[in-house]
Amino acid sequence: MKALTSLLTALALSSPAMAEVTKPKLIVAISIDQFSTDLFNEYRTQFTGGLKRLQQGAVFANGFQSHAATETCPGHATILTGARPSRTGIIANNWVDYRAPRAEKEVYCVEDEADPSGSPDKPVISVSHLRVPTLGDRMKAANPASRVVAVSGKDRAAVMMGGKAADQIIWWNASKFATFAGRTLPASVQPISDALTDKLTTGLPAPALSSFCQGKADPVAIPPGKTVGDVPTALKADDKAGMRTRAELDQATLDIATQLADDYGLGRGPAPDLLAVSLSVMDYVGHKFGTEGPEMCAQVQALDQALDGFFRHLDAYGVPYVAVLTADHGGHDVSERNRARGMPDDLRVTADIGLNALNRGMGYAAKPVFRVEAPKTDTIESNLYLDPAIKGKKRTALIAKAKAWLSSKSAIAAVFTRAKLLATPVPATSPDSWTLAERAAASVDRERSGDLIVLLKPRITPIRDGSSTSVATHGSPWDYDRRVPILFWTAGIKGFEQPNAIETVDIMPTLAALIGLPVPQTDIDGHCRDLDPGAGSTCSGD
Repeated sequence: MKALTSLLTALALSSPAMAEVTKPKLIVAISIDQFSTDLFNEYRTQFTGGLKRLQQGAVFANGFQSHAATETCPGHATILTGARPSRTGIIANNWVDYRAPRAEKEVYCVEDEADPSGSPDKPVISVSHLRVPTLGDRMKAANPASRVVAVSGKDRAAVMMGGKAADQIIWWNASKFATFAGRTLPASVQPISDALTDKLTTGLPAPALSSFCQGKADPVAIPPGKTVGDVPTALKADDKAGMRTRAELDQATLDIATQLADDYGLGRGPAPDLLAVSLSVMDYVGHKFGTEGPEMCAQVQALDQALDGFFRHLDAYGVPYVAVLTADHGGHDVSERNRARGMPDDLRVTADIGLNALNRGMGYAAKPVFRVEAPKTDTIESNLYLDPAIKGKKRTALIAKAKAWLSSKSAIAAVFTRAKLLATPVPATSPDSWTLAERAAASVDRERSGDLIVLLKPRITPIRDGSSTSVATHGSPWDYDRRVPILFWTAGIKGFEQPNAIETVDIMPTLAALIGLPVPQTDIDGHCRDLDPGAGSTCSGD
């Protein structure tokens, strides 16, 4: 019998129903960007490929990105660190840092703003803002023979899952796959990148719709002049934004992941390896078309089949591996479709919830003193920063005045000061019962968070109309954005479903336990989760 630190431990050898399996030589961590539990449940009966396989393992449908800042960078940072944003320092996709050594004070979560060759529009990609180690970093520290590879359709997703010590981190940069400055793309990967670039250059035909997805076609008008929910159209040549919504991008991401697994011999070396993959297309589809139309249906079904091929490739290695799949956040459908389907309170934010309106209301219309975390936006949500040149009693009074002004708006659920949230303990209770203050406290950082943190009410979309590329979004503290599936699978696992809530920060310590890697509980926020519902053997007394 294998040692109890092996995957057999995790899958409870003491249970007579279990077959003997071996300790995993490869961890495969997959994030599907914007894959909410709502979407997972909606399509569960339709899965026939890779997602069907994962449903046969340990299913935690009520996984939570427990924090309020439900964005790509913070969410991905939780998955393989075991830490919430308040510990990782990744509080948002962007924040304002008045100390940044450049004229532009907006900071991107995976940039090196101190590099003079970069800017907010063209950042120099870096891991420097992540304050804690990833699982891959811990594996490399324990045994340098471990190989760690991360691939994604987004730089921030690949970087946050890969960490500082990864052997390879690759992402799609809107026109080709890329890696850090000063490094080159592996020769074996270049043809995959070139092939997708060629498709971008020439365009692509409309994606085929299954009969099930055709039944979801129902055009929805989004003023001024935009329609979603119709039959998908062809991709025009050189449409970079459109390419991000095509299943071909996810397929290329998986093709690169399998190529790198071949190149590095993942799972076939002397130490356990890690392959991290973040699939980005679902997020772009959700933003551009919403979550409930034929566009998303086609994407979910294509992804299910792409994952099937991916897992079959890994099966052929003949080595034991464990796969976990989750998401960085959920998402919300377009307000217009929700209202047509019986949700009259599903609204878009109005101009009175705007940065310009706030600065006018505070008496600073000519020279604004408040800024928001995301550049080039007027909508107030999440972090709000006051110019540090305003000090003392004047600063205190202005923050209090702005808090009162914001709190009077009908679309705003809560406004917290940074000081209030820093003093709010994050509870040890189930994340589905946390207060708004506790959810926001899990996202707050003393240095990076705003002076005020603003949370919109449920079903208030912080996009005013259909004039921008995105018509739907995420980022709220509500469960449609916080709740994501967490699925574990390995050959021989005794499948079960746990309906109670867990957190994405529980993934890393669970995976670490499977490979016998000790992680001090004081270093993380998550807890190991047993993958056998009866024997309780994964976590060895955690």
